[in-house]
Amino acid sequence: MIRVSVPATSANMGPGFDCLGVALGLYNRIEVEKTDEGLVIENLGKDSDMLPVDETHLVYQSMKRVYEETGEKTPGLHIKVFNEIPVSRGLGSSAACIVGGIVAANELLGKPLSQKKTLDLSVEVEGHPDNVTPALLGGVVVSSKGDNATTPYVQFPAPEQLEWTIAVPNVSLSTKKARQALPQQVPFEHAVKNLGNASLLVAALLTENFGVLSNALQDYLHQPYRSKLLPELDFIFSEAKDRKIRQLYLSGAGPTLAYITWQEHDSGKETFLNLLEETTERWGTEWDVLTLKGDNEGAAII
Repeated sequence: MIRVSVPATSANMGPGFDCLGVALGLYNRIEVEKTDEGLVIENLGKDSDMLPVDETHLVYQSMKRVYEETGEKTPGLHIKVFNEIPVSRGLGSSAACIVGGIVAANELLGKPLSQKKTLDLSVEVEGHPDNVTPALLGGVVVSSKGDNATTPYVQFPAPEQLEWTIAVPNVSLSTKKARQALPQQVPFEHAVKNLGNASLLVAALLTENFGVLSNALQDYLHQPYRSKLLPELDFIFSEAKDRKIRQLYLSGAGPTLAYITWQEHDSGKETFLNLLEETTERWGTEWDVLTLKGDNEGAAII
Protein backbone atom coordinates (compact mmCIF):
# COMPACT_ATOMS: atom_id res chain seq x y z
CA MET A 1 0.00 0.00 0.00
CA ILE A 2 1.16 3.51 -0.86
CA ARG A 3 0.23 6.46 1.36
CA VAL A 4 0.67 10.02 0.14
CA SER A 5 0.12 13.29 1.99
CA VAL A 6 -0.51 16.45 -0.06
CA PRO A 7 -0.90 19.99 1.34
CA ALA A 8 -3.58 22.52 0.57
CA THR A 9 -2.50 25.44 -1.57
CA SER A 10 -3.47 29.08 -1.81
CA ALA A 11 -2.93 30.33 -5.35
CA ASN A 12 -2.64 33.85 -6.80
CA MET A 13 -2.00 35.44 -3.39
CA GLY A 14 -3.60 38.63 -4.66
CA PRO A 15 -1.71 39.89 -7.72
CA GLY A 16 0.09 36.67 -8.72
CA PHE A 17 -2.65 35.45 -11.05
CA ASP A 18 -1.95 31.93 -12.35
CA CYS A 19 1.73 32.13 -11.40
CA LEU A 20 2.08 32.36 -7.61
CA GLY A 21 1.03 29.96 -4.88
CA VAL A 22 1.88 28.75 -1.39
CA ALA A 23 1.46 25.39 0.32
CA LEU A 24 -0.40 25.47 3.65
CA GLY A 25 -0.52 23.16 6.64
CA LEU A 26 -3.79 21.40 5.80
CA TYR A 27 -3.61 17.98 4.15
CA ASN A 28 -5.34 15.34 2.10
CA ARG A 29 -4.11 11.79 2.53
CA ILE A 30 -4.40 9.24 -0.24
CA GLU A 31 -3.99 5.49 0.17
CA VAL A 32 -3.61 3.30 -2.91
CA GLU A 33 -3.11 -0.41 -3.42
CA LYS A 34 -3.21 -2.61 -6.47
CA THR A 35 -5.92 -5.25 -6.81
CA ASP A 36 -6.52 -8.06 -9.25
CA GLU A 37 -9.11 -6.08 -11.19
CA GLY A 38 -11.67 -3.29 -11.07
CA LEU A 39 -11.75 0.03 -9.26
CA VAL A 40 -12.89 0.83 -5.72
CA ILE A 41 -12.79 4.42 -4.48
CA GLU A 42 -13.64 5.56 -0.96
CA ASN A 43 -13.94 9.25 -0.09
CA LEU A 44 -13.74 10.11 3.59
CA GLY A 45 -13.67 13.34 5.55
CA LYS A 46 -14.40 16.90 4.45
CA ASP A 47 -16.92 17.25 1.57
CA SER A 48 -16.56 13.56 0.72
CA ASP A 49 -20.11 13.48 -0.63
CA MET A 50 -19.09 15.97 -3.35
CA LEU A 51 -16.52 13.60 -4.88
CA PRO A 52 -17.19 10.80 -7.41
CA VAL A 53 -16.48 7.14 -6.75
CA ASP A 54 -15.91 6.09 -10.36
CA GLU A 55 -13.30 6.58 -13.08
CA THR A 56 -13.98 10.32 -13.20
CA HIS A 57 -12.28 10.80 -9.83
CA LEU A 58 -9.22 13.04 -10.27
CA VAL A 59 -6.98 10.74 -8.26
CA TYR A 60 -7.75 7.85 -10.61
CA GLN A 61 -7.54 10.03 -13.72
CA SER A 62 -4.12 11.25 -12.63
CA MET A 63 -2.86 7.77 -11.84
CA LYS A 64 -4.10 6.55 -15.20
CA ARG A 65 -2.14 9.35 -16.91
CA VAL A 66 1.08 8.07 -15.30
CA TYR A 67 0.44 4.53 -16.53
CA GLU A 68 -0.21 5.86 -20.03
CA GLU A 69 3.00 7.92 -19.90
CA THR A 70 5.08 4.92 -18.88
CA GLY A 71 3.42 2.52 -21.33
CA GLU A 72 2.05 0.33 -18.57
CA LYS A 73 -1.45 -1.07 -18.23
CA THR A 74 -3.50 0.50 -15.47
CA PRO A 75 -4.07 -2.20 -12.83
CA GLY A 76 -7.05 -2.78 -10.61
CA LEU A 77 -6.94 -0.23 -7.83
CA HIS A 78 -8.36 0.41 -4.38
CA ILE A 79 -8.15 4.13 -3.59
CA LYS A 80 -8.97 5.83 -0.29
CA VAL A 81 -9.01 9.63 -0.10
CA PHE A 82 -9.06 11.22 3.36
CA ASN A 83 -10.05 14.86 2.86
CA GLU A 84 -9.14 17.78 5.07
CA ILE A 85 -9.07 20.25 2.18
CA PRO A 86 -12.53 21.67 1.37
CA VAL A 87 -13.76 20.98 -2.17
CA SER A 88 -14.34 23.84 -4.66
CA ARG A 89 -13.36 26.51 -2.15
CA GLY A 90 -10.08 27.82 -3.58
CA LEU A 91 -7.65 25.77 -1.48
CA GLY A 92 -6.32 23.43 -4.14
CA SER A 93 -8.44 20.33 -3.54
CA SER A 94 -8.16 19.39 -7.22
CA ALA A 95 -4.40 19.95 -7.20
CA ALA A 96 -4.08 17.72 -4.13
CA CYS A 97 -5.93 14.91 -5.94
CA ILE A 98 -3.84 15.33 -9.08
CA VAL A 99 -0.47 15.49 -7.34
CA GLY A 100 -1.42 12.73 -4.92
CA GLY A 101 -2.54 10.44 -7.75
CA ILE A 102 0.57 11.04 -9.84
CA VAL A 103 2.95 10.62 -6.90
CA ALA A 104 1.15 7.42 -5.79
CA ALA A 105 1.20 5.87 -9.27
CA ASN A 106 4.86 6.77 -9.72
CA GLU A 107 5.63 5.09 -6.41
CA LEU A 108 3.68 1.95 -7.38
CA LEU A 109 5.67 1.76 -10.63
CA GLY A 110 9.04 2.06 -8.91
CA LYS A 111 9.57 5.81 -9.51
CA PRO A 112 10.17 5.92 -13.27
CA LEU A 113 9.24 9.63 -13.35
CA SER A 114 11.64 12.35 -12.27
CA GLN A 115 10.39 15.20 -10.11
CA LYS A 116 10.42 17.41 -13.21
CA LYS A 117 8.27 14.95 -15.16
CA THR A 118 5.96 14.52 -12.17
CA LEU A 119 5.46 18.28 -12.09
CA ASP A 120 4.95 18.60 -15.86
CA LEU A 121 2.31 15.85 -15.82
CA SER A 122 0.58 17.51 -12.85
CA VAL A 123 0.43 20.82 -14.74
CA GLU A 124 -0.83 19.04 -17.85
CA VAL A 125 -3.73 17.46 -15.94
CA GLU A 126 -4.57 20.63 -13.95
CA GLY A 127 -4.12 23.06 -16.84
CA HIS A 128 -2.17 25.69 -14.87
CA PRO A 129 0.80 25.51 -12.48
CA ASP A 130 -0.06 27.80 -9.56
CA ASN A 131 -1.64 25.12 -7.32
CA VAL A 132 0.02 21.86 -8.33
CA THR A 133 3.55 23.27 -8.10
CA PRO A 134 3.42 24.22 -4.39
CA ALA A 135 1.33 21.12 -3.67
CA LEU A 136 4.17 18.98 -5.01
CA LEU A 137 7.16 21.02 -3.85
CA GLY A 138 5.92 22.90 -0.77
CA GLY A 139 6.75 26.48 0.14
CA VAL A 140 6.08 29.51 -2.04
CA VAL A 141 6.39 28.90 -5.77
CA VAL A 142 6.55 31.30 -8.68
CA SER A 143 5.84 29.34 -11.85
CA SER A 144 4.93 29.73 -15.47
CA LYS A 145 3.48 27.48 -18.12
CA GLY A 146 6.53 27.17 -20.33
CA ASP A 147 7.08 26.03 -23.89
CA ASN A 148 7.21 22.35 -24.86
CA ALA A 149 5.08 21.19 -21.90
CA THR A 150 7.67 22.30 -19.33
CA THR A 151 7.07 24.23 -16.12
CA PRO A 152 9.79 26.73 -15.20
CA TYR A 153 9.57 27.72 -11.54
CA VAL A 154 11.39 29.16 -8.54
CA GLN A 155 10.57 27.74 -5.11
CA PHE A 156 11.52 29.12 -1.71
CA PRO A 157 10.36 28.44 1.87
CA ALA A 158 7.26 30.12 3.23
CA PRO A 159 8.50 32.46 5.98
CA GLU A 160 8.04 30.95 9.43
CA GLN A 161 6.75 34.24 10.85
CA LEU A 162 3.73 34.37 8.55
CA GLU A 163 0.32 33.06 9.56
CA TRP A 164 -2.67 32.62 7.29
CA THR A 165 -6.17 33.15 8.67
CA ILE A 166 -8.29 31.17 6.22
CA ALA A 167 -12.05 31.78 6.09
CA VAL A 168 -13.91 29.01 4.24
CA PRO A 169 -17.60 29.75 3.55
CA ASN A 170 -20.33 27.14 3.46
CA VAL A 171 -20.87 27.87 -0.25
CA SER A 172 -18.75 26.57 -3.12
CA LEU A 173 -17.59 28.24 -6.31
CA SER A 174 -16.32 26.27 -9.29
CA THR A 175 -13.08 27.32 -10.92
CA LYS A 176 -14.85 27.24 -14.29
CA LYS A 177 -17.47 29.76 -13.17
CA ALA A 178 -14.79 31.94 -11.57
CA ARG A 179 -12.78 31.97 -14.81
CA GLN A 180 -15.85 32.83 -16.85
CA ALA A 181 -16.25 35.96 -14.73
CA LEU A 182 -12.93 37.33 -15.95
CA PRO A 183 -12.81 39.92 -18.74
CA GLN A 184 -11.06 39.34 -22.06
CA GLN A 185 -9.18 42.63 -21.65
CA VAL A 186 -8.12 44.78 -18.70
CA PRO A 187 -6.97 48.41 -18.55
CA PHE A 188 -3.25 48.84 -19.21
CA GLU A 189 -2.92 50.74 -15.93
CA HIS A 190 -4.30 47.76 -14.00
CA ALA A 191 -1.89 45.36 -15.71
CA VAL A 192 1.03 47.62 -14.77
CA LYS A 193 -0.14 47.83 -11.15
CA ASN A 194 -0.41 44.05 -10.92
CA LEU A 195 3.06 43.52 -12.37
CA GLY A 196 4.47 45.87 -9.77
CA ASN A 197 2.56 44.34 -6.88
CA ALA A 198 3.36 40.75 -7.84
CA SER A 199 7.05 41.61 -8.10
CA LEU A 200 6.93 43.44 -4.78
CA LEU A 201 5.15 40.52 -3.13
CA VAL A 202 7.79 38.00 -4.18
CA ALA A 203 10.60 40.33 -3.09
CA ALA A 204 8.87 40.94 0.26
CA LEU A 205 8.49 37.21 0.94
CA LEU A 206 12.09 36.47 -0.04
CA THR A 207 13.57 39.26 2.09
CA GLU A 208 10.98 39.01 4.89
CA ASN A 209 10.16 42.68 4.43
CA PHE A 210 6.58 42.17 5.58
CA GLY A 211 5.83 45.85 6.02
CA VAL A 212 5.13 46.18 2.29
CA LEU A 213 2.66 43.28 2.13
CA SER A 214 -0.32 45.59 2.58
CA ASN A 215 0.57 47.18 -0.76
CA ALA A 216 1.94 44.07 -2.47
CA LEU A 217 -1.23 41.97 -1.95
CA GLN A 218 -3.49 44.34 -3.89
CA ASP A 219 -4.96 42.92 -7.11
CA TYR A 220 -6.62 44.51 -10.14
CA LEU A 221 -6.89 41.57 -12.57
CA HIS A 222 -9.22 38.99 -11.06
CA GLN A 223 -10.51 39.80 -7.55
CA PRO A 224 -12.65 42.81 -8.60
CA TYR A 225 -14.51 40.54 -11.03
CA ARG A 226 -14.69 37.32 -9.03
CA SER A 227 -15.84 39.04 -5.85
CA LYS A 228 -19.02 40.07 -7.70
CA LEU A 229 -20.05 36.41 -7.97
CA LEU A 230 -21.15 36.28 -4.32
CA PRO A 231 -22.67 39.21 -2.40
CA GLU A 232 -20.70 38.26 0.71
CA LEU A 233 -17.38 38.60 -1.12
CA ASP A 234 -18.41 41.85 -2.77
CA PHE A 235 -19.38 43.25 0.64
CA ILE A 236 -16.17 42.10 2.34
CA PHE A 237 -13.81 43.50 -0.29
CA SER A 238 -15.71 46.79 -0.40
CA GLU A 239 -15.68 47.13 3.37
CA ALA A 240 -12.06 45.96 3.58
CA LYS A 241 -11.06 48.87 1.37
CA ASP A 242 -13.01 51.35 3.49
CA ARG A 243 -11.70 49.91 6.75
CA LYS A 244 -8.12 49.61 5.47
CA ILE A 245 -7.87 45.81 5.72
CA ARG A 246 -5.07 45.38 3.19
CA GLN A 247 -3.52 41.97 3.91
CA LEU A 248 -6.59 40.17 2.56
CA TYR A 249 -6.90 38.25 -0.70
CA LEU A 250 -9.12 35.75 -2.48
CA SER A 251 -7.54 32.31 -2.25
CA GLY A 252 -7.33 30.79 -5.71
CA ALA A 253 -10.59 31.24 -7.58
CA GLY A 254 -12.42 31.66 -4.26
CA PRO A 255 -14.68 31.82 -2.40
CA THR A 256 -12.22 31.23 0.47
CA LEU A 257 -10.57 34.35 1.87
CA ALA A 258 -7.02 34.54 3.22
CA TYR A 259 -5.61 37.12 5.61
CA ILE A 260 -1.84 37.19 6.19
CA THR A 261 -0.34 38.39 9.42
CA TRP A 262 3.05 38.26 11.15
CA GLN A 263 2.09 40.08 14.34
CA GLU A 264 0.65 38.63 17.54
CA HIS A 265 -1.86 41.47 17.84
CA ASP A 266 -3.26 42.55 14.48
CA SER A 267 -6.23 44.93 14.46
CA GLY A 268 -6.81 44.24 10.76
CA LYS A 269 -7.34 40.56 11.51
CA GLU A 270 -9.90 41.38 14.17
CA THR A 271 -11.73 43.70 11.78
CA PHE A 272 -11.70 40.94 9.15
CA LEU A 273 -13.24 38.45 11.58
CA ASN A 274 -15.90 41.01 12.47
CA LEU A 275 -16.72 41.40 8.77
CA LEU A 276 -17.28 37.65 8.53
CA GLU A 277 -19.78 37.89 11.38
CA GLU A 278 -21.58 40.69 9.57
CA THR A 279 -22.04 38.50 6.46
CA THR A 280 -23.48 35.78 8.68
CA GLU A 281 -26.02 38.26 10.03
CA ARG A 282 -26.91 39.63 6.57
CA TRP A 283 -26.81 36.52 4.36
CA GLY A 284 -26.64 33.59 6.78
CA THR A 285 -23.21 32.61 5.48
CA GLU A 286 -21.27 30.39 7.87
CA TRP A 287 -17.46 30.52 7.88
CA ASP A 288 -15.01 27.85 8.95
CA VAL A 289 -12.00 29.88 10.15
CA LEU A 290 -8.62 28.14 10.18
CA THR A 291 -5.24 29.40 11.34
CA LEU A 292 -2.48 27.87 9.22
CA LYS A 293 1.24 28.14 8.70
CA GLY A 294 3.02 27.55 5.43
CA ASP A 295 4.03 24.00 4.51
CA ASN A 296 7.60 23.69 3.25
CA GLU A 297 7.61 19.95 2.54
CA GLY A 298 5.02 19.46 -0.19
CA ALA A 299 3.72 16.04 -1.23
CA ALA A 300 5.27 13.20 0.74
CA ILE A 301 5.15 9.43 1.00
CA ILE A 302 4.07 8.61 4.55
